[in-house]
Amino acid sequence: MDESAVIQFKNNFARVRAEVGKVIVGHQDIVDGVLICLLSGGHALLEGVPGLGKTLLVRTLSQVLDLSFNRVQFTPDLMPADITGTNILMENAEGRKIFQFQRGPVFAQIVLADEINRATPKTQSAMLEAMQEHAVTVAGIQHQLEEPFFVLATQNPIEMEGTYPLPEAQMDRFLFKLIVPSPTLAELSAILDRTTGTETPTVEKVLTGPEVMLMRQVAREVPVASHVREYAVRIILATHPRSETAPDITNQFVRFGASPRGAQALIKAAKIRALLDGRYNVAFDDISAVAPAALRHRIILNFEGEAEGIGTDAVIREILNKLTAQIARVQA
Repeated sequence: MDESAVIQFKNNFARVRAEVGKVIVGHQDIVDGVLICLLSGGHALLEGVPGLGKTLLVRTLSQVLDLSFNRVQFTPDLMPADITGTNILMENAEGRKIFQFQRGPVFAQIVLADEINRATPKTQSAMLEAMQEHAVTVAGIQHQLEEPFFVLATQNPIEMEGTYPLPEAQMDRFLFKLIVPSPTLAELSAILDRTTGTETPTVEKVLTGPEVMLMRQVAREVPVASHVREYAVRIILATHPRSETAPDITNQFVRFGASPRGAQALIKAAKIRALLDGRYNVAFDDISAVAPAALRHRIILNFEGEAEGIGTDAVIREILNKLTAQIARVQA
């Protein structure tokens, strides 16, 4: 790999992180996770109670990057055409009636799907083609979205009234699911200083669309050794009950494991983590570090797991512990 390209990658990442940090207090892991999703060509799902700055984070990111930005507030009465756009009857210069396509808010490079679980499954599905194919089909005509295209969705985990859980097929389209924690004492004090004083933090644009696409290409060029790739595959297989590598917790509490997209997410995100650590190859630790965010929304618990309150993070931890122990025995 070109060393100068790697150095530029790290510098650009640090510049974006620093600019976002002028507005967002704390949440360093969340900011890094969102940027990893963007640079991996994936999408991010943020889950957290209201007031933790999820929407502010996305808006700040759009201000730091020289990319077009739209926000969609998902509500129960939102329709698919409100997202994708629709054909409207217009009159041309000759006085004839024609249908003209009016683009919806999904036609932006950064799309904030705020409280995505408040819309009906029919409306949620309007995002599926855009997230997977980076295109929108209306009235049989496909419209390509401008690259880079990045969806960042938020949802509230505690208020269930008037919400619709995301279908598994749509959850699988998100590269990461990031859990936004409550601020610490120091962070909360800093938030009050920034939001109740006379000065308003401002940020500058530091990256353009072509630069983001170049960083994506640099990340893809990071090599992955065969034994590291096999480690990622073993993690995915261990999320499936009754597989050879599945621990007891998977066999007892898991109904369905992660899909091949989960393996792709592990490799893509681990490549970026390796670059940020100044390495030119992916290590076991890179895979392990991104596994919770990449897999927690791709594992479906069975009834017993739900009843016992077993979280998917606990399953992932047990899988990583088992595989790490196996690797240690082989190396010894």
